[in-house]
Amino acid sequence: MKTSRQAKSRLNDTFFSLSGCLEFEQGFMKIAVAKESMEGEKRVALVPDSVKKLSKAGYEIIVEKEAGLKASFYDEEYKEAGASILDNFAQTVQNADIIFKVRPPTVQEIEALPEGSTLISFQDIINKKDNLALFEKKKLNTLAVEFIPRITLAQSMDVLSSMATVAGYRAVLEGVHLLQRFMPMLMTAAGTIPPAKVLVLGAGVAGLQAIATAKRLGAVVEAFDVRPAAKEQVESLGAKFVEMELDESMQDDQGYAKEASEEFIRKEMELIHKHLQKADLCITTAQVFGKKAPILVKDYMVKDMRRGSVIIDLAAEQGGNCELTRAGEIVEENGVFVYGPKDLISTMAEPASRMYSKNMENLILYLLKDKEAIDFDAEDEIIRRTTVTKQGVLVSELVKKILGG
Repeated sequence: MKTSRQAKSRLNDTFFSLSGCLEFEQGFMKIAVAKESMEGEKRVALVPDSVKKLSKAGYEIIVEKEAGLKASFYDEEYKEAGASILDNFAQTVQNADIIFKVRPPTVQEIEALPEGSTLISFQDIINKKDNLALFEKKKLNTLAVEFIPRITLAQSMDVLSSMATVAGYRAVLEGVHLLQRFMPMLMTAAGTIPPAKVLVLGAGVAGLQAIATAKRLGAVVEAFDVRPAAKEQVESLGAKFVEMELDESMQDDQGYAKEASEEFIRKEMELIHKHLQKADLCITTAQVFGKKAPILVKDYMVKDMRRGSVIIDLAAEQGGNCELTRAGEIVEENGVFVYGPKDLISTMAEPASRMYSKNMENLILYLLKDKEAIDFDAEDEIIRRTTVTKQGVLVSELVKKILGG
């Protein structure tokens, strides 16, 4: 009698057949969890709760030493969840079938990966296209978590939505920290203090979370987005939608904003300029996939804002939505503070890691479906859209299109 998949992953468990013979089924999946090497990155790809569930499902989990430490997850917790701890990246991935990371791999990390293994992480392949040659050399299967489609079946795997939730929430807190005034209206013996006015540009997941957080803090909130569907979502959170003639073509079939025409941009700029002059805090979230973030706030707009007001630019790492944004820095212009944070999500590494980990747990269980290896089925929408390379060969139509290949 063969052991269950759960028993296979637990070396200390002993199951005997009726004849008294011990029999283990060999070849069960090995999953490695790497420690993030990028400076400022504190997240970890799998947390102990997910490791425990995957271990019970029959997978052997190897975690790099202190991989979760910066997110407040300790090696002992991973051991208790059923994982083995190894000292460095090379040892951790040496015999792994699947490797989980958060950030894209470095050249050195790619070179250490076993030939033919599967890497699941953010790939940022548009900016790291040189990695494609390395993937091909090592015959790697690579999945880009940022490509997971926004369809009903994949909602529990949607990393971008999870991380945008964290970013939108944290953006408001960063803004409050820099803003030199109260957020809610206060009625005091010294008089009534009016509430802060917040303008959110972009009502995707990050923008909606920023709206909800600012409203909870008592601010008066306005929001603008080029997608018609955003109006109902904005108003459902108690914010005012900044009206403009909208075009259905501004939204793609995945629900992302598309690039606009010059005339549309001119009208958009006029509207934003008008509302910025009344805002105490502006949070910008607009991004176009595979391209530099669109400029929504010009330098002359910043100069016309109230002194002491603040702009938090969530698109800083993609070039920024504000013309004055410098990633990772606070820029002061005419008494207005412009902050484009880097590694913003890592400032909330513990909950961000839990959310990312749950997405990865759901993804891997979907991909494996009790199989011994991932079946790269081109008919499966999630697999087709998420896979960048298969055995080192570029198969992503999206990447081919963007890179012009």
